[in-house]
This record gives sequence, structure tokens and C-alpha cells, in this order.
Amino acid sequence: MAIIDNLQKISDTVWELPPTYKDGMRVPARIIGTEKLVREMDEAVYQQISNVATLPGITRYALCMPDGHSGYGFPIGGVAAMDVHEGGVISPGGIGFDINCGMRLITTNLTLDDVKPRLKEIVDLLFERVPAGVGGHGFLKLSRDDFRDLVEQGARWCVEHDYGWTEDLELTEENGCISGADASKISERAIDRGYNQVGTLGSGNHYLEVQVAHPEHVRDSELAAKFGITIPNQIVVMFHCGSRGFGHQVATDYLQTFLKVMEPKYGIKILDRELACAPFESPQGRDYFAAMKCGLNMSFANRQVILHRIREVFSEVFGRSAEDLEMRMVYDVAHNTAKLEKHKLDSRERTLLVHRKGATRAFGPGHAEVAARYREIGQPVIIGGSMETGSYLLVGTASGAETFFSTAHGSGRIMSRTKARKQWHGKQLQRDLETRGIYVRSTSWAGLAEEAGPAYKDIDEVIAATEFAGISKPVARFTPIGNVKG
Repeated sequence: MAIIDNLQKISDTVWELPPTYKDGMRVPARIIGTEKLVREMDEAVYQQISNVATLPGITRYALCMPDGHSGYGFPIGGVAAMDVHEGGVISPGGIGFDINCGMRLITTNLTLDDVKPRLKEIVDLLFERVPAGVGGHGFLKLSRDDFRDLVEQGARWCVEHDYGWTEDLELTEENGCISGADASKISERAIDRGYNQVGTLGSGNHYLEVQVAHPEHVRDSELAAKFGITIPNQIVVMFHCGSRGFGHQVATDYLQTFLKVMEPKYGIKILDRELACAPFESPQGRDYFAAMKCGLNMSFANRQVILHRIREVFSEVFGRSAEDLEMRMVYDVAHNTAKLEKHKLDSRERTLLVHRKGATRAFGPGHAEVAARYREIGQPVIIGGSMETGSYLLVGTASGAETFFSTAHGSGRIMSRTKARKQWHGKQLQRDLETRGIYVRSTSWAGLAEEAGPAYKDIDEVIAATEFAGISKPVARFTPIGNVKG
């Protein structure tokens, strides 16, 4: 029987696997998306999200966003909220190896006419100044002790060392530093893998992109103006990266720890070892939470240093200061996290540990955790598309409470990297993109081929699904013109 036949249609954008679908499910598993998107999801998504529904302490639903595809443990696009006072667990497979992989968006007062004649110069300089690819090292030379300070202080460390502006912190989730990070809970191996990678993009689907906001793609001009999108054909810069090898090692270390104690010490049995977990209130759960927060802060710092380098490049090319170019942040938002948040369930406020794995936090208007300047309108949401299509700025909504104020994080793959490499050649793809007005630099032809546009879902359909489901509202669509890929 096709998996779609097991789904109950709750609405045009909500589909449910009931607890009877699989032994051990504590809550239903819900997939958000149009019927077309749901049918396109690989079957592993349904097995993974229903496995998530068996985890101790899970509340309401296990959720998968419209960009969902199979991942490690949770599907990418997976969301689960655990009641920490009712035996709720914490699971690295529900956060991801690239802890706090996320997005940052910057506006400028430049237009397409200003940038087009100098696009290659800009992209070539960005490619030079922001190292990309596997194992890339940043220009920041840190001692191991400096790095320990950085992972506890996040982007604040960078601003205090003149790699950014004070207002950048206000416009970063958690103000660029989540409290409770403890460097004593991370391994020497994790420090080895991270201390020389601050200010680097990495590889895979990470990118740094120069984009244009065409007037016809601004969906809500009033909201767009509040986010700094005010000029026809305005140039913005968006980038996507995370905690690099550091976050990967933190996750690897604690997965091994959890596998050793999960069943013998806590009696937790799981359907998939990739969902290795521990009670949040256990010593191992608390240690991982403190170490994972170091990954969050490393990533905020990484994106802060990259922003500093982007400002340097634009200032050099145009002979004007970054302040004069009005290179201001719109927002920095994370999408591989677990955070303690208060949510209302059954008319009662409860403290929940919300796992978001390839899913973006999207608080609505009036929420206390939204940056003060945006609180009236809701949290900015940045959703990246492929280098061939476009990306979006959205805003959180009050109705997002249904998904613990979570939404999609990107297009979502529909083709494996291996298959994409067989179908396209990176060098030819680069030429094809250039004829279409998109100048791309990459450290690897194979890596470029993996990121071909047709390897991803239709970004417009993913965004439409988030809007119809009421979990975020589109503000503007941005078209790529220049791209740096790992």
C-alpha cells in the first residue's frame, strides 16, 4: 500500500499518520504540505517522522515541514517538542550534526544597476575572503582558549573584537549568544575541528549569495519596508552556513554517550539507533544541552565573521564604507536547534524542549522572543532556495502556534547528491548559469553539480504550502545573481 494511503487528510496542507500506524507511537505524526509535496517525499520521511512520534515525552504531534526529506534520525524538516517535566528526551538526531546551521540576510542601498557591472569582481573577492569547501580555514587565528571563550559568548565575542556592529546582535536569534553554553562539556577533538574554521562557509548546500529584490517579487511592500526592503531592484546578500566540523564532533561525541546509557541506565528503547537520546534532566542530557549550546554560539560567531568579511568586500569594491552602503542585517535565524520554550497546550503553559531539525523558528507578532524592532509584526524568517531559483523573506504568524511556531528552512532535496552528480557536470552548469545572469564560484565541480536547481523541490510551492498552512507569511522573493558555493 502506498504510504499516502495511510495518511489522513486533516486539511489541504495537513496530513496525519495516526498513532495506530506504528507500534509505540505516543502521538500522531503530521506532515505539512500540499498533496503534490507530500507525494514527492521519499518513504523514509514517513518512517522517520513516525519513529520520532515514539520518543519519550513528546507532546501533541511529531511534525515534518513542507521541505521535508530523509535525514539522520529525524527527517530534515522535523520538529518535536518534549515536555522536560514528563520524561522528555534530548536527541542529537533531532538537532542535526551541523548544529545551528542557519541563514543571515543583509540589505544594502545598492541597486542591480550599481552591482551588475562589478558583479564578477564582487563574487571573486567574496570567494577569496570567505573560505568555502570541506576543511576550509578562516582568516581568524584563534588559540584554543580563545575558541573556548568564543563558543560560550557567540557573536558577542566577535562584536567585542571589532568584527561587527552592536546592532547586529539585536538582529540575531538569541541576540547571538544563547546562555548556558559550557566549554568544559566539549571534547578536545571538537576544539581541534573548530578553532580554525570561524568565518568559513563549508560545503554541501551552504552558500553566500548576492540577490536582487525585483519590485514584482515584493509580496507585502509595507512589511518589506519594515525589514529594510525599500528600493526597486535592491541588492541584498544572503548566506547559509553552520558550526562546521565543531558541531559535527559535538553531535558525534554525545551520540556515542547516549547509545551507551540509553537502554541500560534509563530503560529507553528506540526503533532507530539514529534517534539515540537521553532524558533531558539526566546528567548526560544536561551535558549535551550545554555542549550543543556551544555549537549554537560557534555558528552565530561564524556567521558574524562572514558578515564582517562581506562588508569589507563591498566597501573595497565601491570605495564607500559599509555604513554608507547601509549594509544592515535583517536577521540571523537558526534551523538546527533544540531550545527550551514556553508553549500553551490544553490551555496550560508548559516548558518544552523544541527540537527543530532543518526547520526555522517563526514566532508571531507580540511574542516576547522576537527582536524588539520587529515584535509588532513578527519574527523574520529566511528560507533559501537553490542557486538557480530564488529565496524568500517571510514573517512568523500567530497561527504558527500549531507547529510550535516552526516553518520550513529551504527548498528540500528531491534527488540524491550521487544522482545529481551523474546528471549534471559542474563546469557546464556554471557556464549555463552565467548565460542566465548568475555568476557562480565554487571550490568543486562535483559539489556544484550536487546543487543543481532540479535536485531541489520547487521553492515557490514550498513557500505556498507554508502560507496556506498559516505557519509563515511571504514578504519578498529574491533572485540570485552571484553565488559562492563550497
